Amino acid sequence: MSIHIGGRTAIAMLRTFVLLSALLVLFLAATAEPAPAVSGSPPLGLVVVIENKPQQLQLNLQAINNPSISGVALQIRWRDLEPAQGQPDWSKLDQLFAAAESSHKWVQLLLFPGFFSPAWALEGVQTEMFPIQYGPGKGSVERLPMPWDRTYLNRWFDFLRLLSARYGKSPALRVIAASGPTSVSAEYTLPSNPEDVRKWLALGYTPHRYLEAWRQVLQFYAATFPNQYISLSLGFGLNINDRGKLDATARQRTKLAMIDQAMSLLSGRFVLQYSNLDGNPGPDKGPPGTELILSYNGRIITGFQLRTSCLRNSENMGATSDPQLALKRSLAKGLQPNASGHRVNYIEIYEPDVLAPEMQPVLRDAAAQFK
Repeated sequence: MSIHIGGRTAIAMLRTFVLLSALLVLFLAATAEPAPAVSGSPPLGLVVVIENKPQQLQLNLQAINNPSISGVALQIRWRDLEPAQGQPDWSKLDQLFAAAESSHKWVQLLLFPGFFSPAWALEGVQTEMFPIQYGPGKGSVERLPMPWDRTYLNRWFDFLRLLSARYGKSPALRVIAASGPTSVSAEYTLPSNPEDVRKWLALGYTPHRYLEAWRQVLQFYAATFPNQYISLSLGFGLNINDRGKLDATARQRTKLAMIDQAMSLLSGRFVLQYSNLDGNPGPDKGPPGTELILSYNGRIITGFQLRTSCLRNSENMGATSDPQLALKRSLAKGLQPNASGHRVNYIEIYEPDVLAPEMQPVLRDAAAQFK
């Protein structure tokens, strides 16, 4: 037996189906879990970078009180926070958050695993010996966990859960830097001299494998720090393609794929940072990134960190023997508007430059541009 449905009846049934579908969509939207709210407005202004000194019992937080400073970024190694598994030492972070909350300054945490993981976190983990590329200990050969090693990442995640439980609801914690598949800092940079690249080829590095590790890390940060913005510090992968071959174009493709992935996973909570800003004219003297960051101004939250202190190294920061001019040039370079007229959201300056009396006019002028 066949059933015939007339034209008008079919149209009426189709309209009813469309209406019911629309109502279902509205119902699901109304009953869905709301997206996590980010505590506080986006990071904005000049930020002082404080480097933890393990030999000192307390942080020097004098620079937080500088009126030109809006936030504080702390660089600290994982092994200095959790020397024994499951027994973190929160004393310095407690000091930081107490000072930030009382002075109404926002905090970014820059936590360094990789080379600076505690010894217990590398037990049973695939590691390789590489030289530290830059910063304290440059050139010394240390054990580096593979970015994709699950045991290593799970131990890192366990620590981050403890961190979130203690500080995740602090009104001061505005930004946390995503790290884990990293080496010497929060930048997603890996050792990359020719000998290093040969090692990575033997270890099975591919952009896909690297990006997959980062996907898992970014998803974890998004879930574990629902009240914070999450920054990704611009670095680069290696000149190795997914066929395991040397490829001069692979590094740039990996960088752009990393940014696209972070934008997709983190949406409006994503912060793109470049930590190698200086006052030198022309192309960047390290991994290129200044122009790329500027191109994203106004589309997403963007930030710079100076490569180093202008007082310590003015010749590499844009003005030999003139730290004040080096800082002025560095800030001017970072604050230039892009083609659409948008500026970067924040710039991070190392503590010596924030404390120096001769730098105060430069800091005041730069801080005014954020307002």
